[in-house]
Amino acid sequence: MEEEEIEKAVLAYLKKKGFKHTELALQEEQNNNPSASQTDPDVARRILSFAQSENGPARYNDGYSKLRSWTYTSLDLYKHELLRVLYPVFVHCFMDLVAKGHTQEARTFFNSFREDHELMHLRDLQKLEGILSPSHLEEMEFAHSLRQSKVNIKICKYSYELLLQYLHKTQSITMLGIINEHINFQVAPGQPSSISDDAEVVTLIGSSQDAANQINQKEIRWGLLEDSLEERLEKASGLLSDSEKADGENKDGDLEENKKRSVEGGKQGNSIKKSKKEKIVGATGKSARSETNSISMAPRVKPELTLPVMPIEVEHSILEDLRNRVQLSSLALPSVSFYTFINTHNGLNCASISHDGSLVAGGFSDSSLKVWDMSKMGRRVDTTNVQGENELVPSEHSAGSEDGKRSYTLFQGHAGPVYSATFSPLGDFILSSSSDSTIRLWSTKLNANLVCYKGHNYPVWDVQFSPMGHYFASASHDRTARIWSMDRIQPLRIMAGHLSDVDCVQWHANCNYIATGSSDKTVRLWDVQSGECVRIFIGHRGMILSLAMSPDGRYMASGDEDGTIMMWDLSSGRCVTPLMGHTSCVWTLAFSCEGSLLASGSADCTVKLWDVTTSTKAPRIEDNKSGSANRLRSLKTLHTKSTPVYTLRFSRRNLLFSAGVLSKGI
Repeated sequence: MEEEEIEKAVLAYLKKKGFKHTELALQEEQNNNPSASQTDPDVARRILSFAQSENGPARYNDGYSKLRSWTYTSLDLYKHELLRVLYPVFVHCFMDLVAKGHTQEARTFFNSFREDHELMHLRDLQKLEGILSPSHLEEMEFAHSLRQSKVNIKICKYSYELLLQYLHKTQSITMLGIINEHINFQVAPGQPSSISDDAEVVTLIGSSQDAANQINQKEIRWGLLEDSLEERLEKASGLLSDSEKADGENKDGDLEENKKRSVEGGKQGNSIKKSKKEKIVGATGKSARSETNSISMAPRVKPELTLPVMPIEVEHSILEDLRNRVQLSSLALPSVSFYTFINTHNGLNCASISHDGSLVAGGFSDSSLKVWDMSKMGRRVDTTNVQGENELVPSEHSAGSEDGKRSYTLFQGHAGPVYSATFSPLGDFILSSSSDSTIRLWSTKLNANLVCYKGHNYPVWDVQFSPMGHYFASASHDRTARIWSMDRIQPLRIMAGHLSDVDCVQWHANCNYIATGSSDKTVRLWDVQSGECVRIFIGHRGMILSLAMSPDGRYMASGDEDGTIMMWDLSSGRCVTPLMGHTSCVWTLAFSCEGSLLASGSADCTVKLWDVTTSTKAPRIEDNKSGSANRLRSLKTLHTKSTPVYTLRFSRRNLLFSAGVLSKGI
C-alpha cells in the first residue's frame, strides 16, 4: 500500500512539473515490472512527507500571500505589470484547493483576498463564489473553461525575469507550478507597456474584455463644433496676421507703432513681457500659433443636440476674452488665484467657481448653498500670483438677516447635504445636487430657486453644465448618469452600465458626449443622442474622483483616490501616459484653454501643473532608455496653507482659479 502511495506521489509531482517523458517512462516501467520497485524506508518516508506538504492547503495561502506582498512592494515601473499575475494565480489557487477537497480552506482563502480583485473582476468572482465542491468545477462551464485554458499576459523582459528570480529564490514551488500550468507569458523586449494594457487581462476567459474591445472600436467624432467662437476667432486672426505681414513689409523697423499695438492689444498688462518670452522661444508669434495648432487642426463636427442661441452681447464678451487670452506653455505658467474657506466647521462638501472667477459657491452639509460675489468682497479679495490665498469667511457672525450684512447669498431648499455645484457658462444660473436625490436650479440674478429636478432615487454625487449651457448631466449612487435640459423636469437620457456608484461626470467640448467616472474603477464615454456607451477606459486601481476634457476634444484626463492621473486618447480608448506625483485623492482637474497645460488639485494640499504637449507625444525609442522619464511631466507643484484643493477653473483668459477649505488637522 505504501509503495502505491509513493508511486502516485512521484507521478503527481512529475505531471505537475511538466516532465511528461519521465512520467511516461516511469509508468511504462511499472507496467512491465510491477513487483521490482522496492524503496528504501527512509527515502519513502521523505517522499510521503514531501507529498503531504506539497498537497497541504496552507501552502496556497502562504505562497500567494508572499507573492502578493512582494508584488505590491515592487518598483513602480514594473509593479503594474507584475500585478497582472496576481488575479489568475488567486483564482487557480482557490480552484486547486476546491479540487483537492479542502473546501473550508478554499472559502477562507477566497474571502481573505477577494477584496483585491472585487471591483475589477466582480462578475467573475460572483460566479466563482458558487463553487463549493470538486464536482462544481466540472459542472460549471465557467470554472471548467478556466481549468482547461491558459491566460495570456503581456509582460516586459525585465518584469518576467524579476518574477522568475523571486519564485526560484524563495522556492515558491506551488506558485511556480500554478503559473507554469495556467499562465502563458508574452514577453516583449524593452520597457514595461502602458498601464492601460491591464485591460487585456481583465477576465480570464476574455468574454467581458471582448465586449469592451468591441465597444472601443465604435467610431466617435471627437472634434469641435462647426462655426464655434474659437473657429471664428482663428479665421479672424488669420486675416489679421496676413495684414500684419503686409504692414511689416511696408513699415519695417517702425518700433513705435509696434509698441502702440502691443499696449492696445494686451489688456493684461504683461504683453511686453509676453513678447520677450516669444522672442526667446523663437520668432514672435510662433509659440502662440503652435499652442493653438491642436485646436485649429481638430476636425469639425455637427451638434447632435439642439444648442441654445447665444446673445450677441455675450458673444462679443467671450470673443474679447479669447482675444486677450494669455498663451500658456512650459515656459509661461499661469497666475493662480486661490480662495480659502475658513471657519466651515467641516461642513463644506464642494466648491465651484464661475468662468470669470467673479462668483464662488460652496455646498454645505447643512443643506445650504452659499455664493460669494468677489466684486463685493472689498480688499480681502485680490488676484495673486502662484501661491496667494484669498479668504472666504462663512462665519455665523456674518450671516445676518439683511443682505447688506451678509458677505454671501444664501440658497436654501435641499433636504440633505449638498455634494456638487456648477455655474452655467454665463454665470447667471447655478445647479446643485444633494443626498436628497434631487438637483436644483438657482438664479444668481434673482437669488431664487427656479426648478427642482427629480429622477434619481439615491444621492446625486455630481452635476455639470454643458459647455454651451441649457443642458446638464448628473451622476448618482444609483449607478446611472442622466442628461437633462433646463426646460424639462424629467431626464432626456439615462446612461446605465457602471457596476458601482457614478462619482463624477464631464462634458465633451462638442457637447455630443459625456464621460463618467465610477467606483468600479472605470471611465465610460457615452453618446448623448443615443445614450450608448462608446468607450470603456480601464487601468485605474482606485475609484475615479475627477475628469477633464481637453479643449480640442481629443484627450481626457481622469484622477483617482490613489493620486494617479491618467491621460486617455478618446479615438483609440487607450492610455497615453499616467501622471504620478500626488500622494492622496485627486479631487479636481482642469485643462488650460489652449490645452497645453493640465492642472490637478489634490487632498495632499497641492496644485500640480503638467505639460500636456510632451505627455501626449508618442514616446521615441531613445526616450525609452531613460525608463520613467516618459511618465512624469510635472512642471510645478504649488503648495497651499494646509488646504486640500476642492476645485480648479481656468478662466477664458487663462487665469487659474482654485478653492479649498483650511484644514487645521493636517
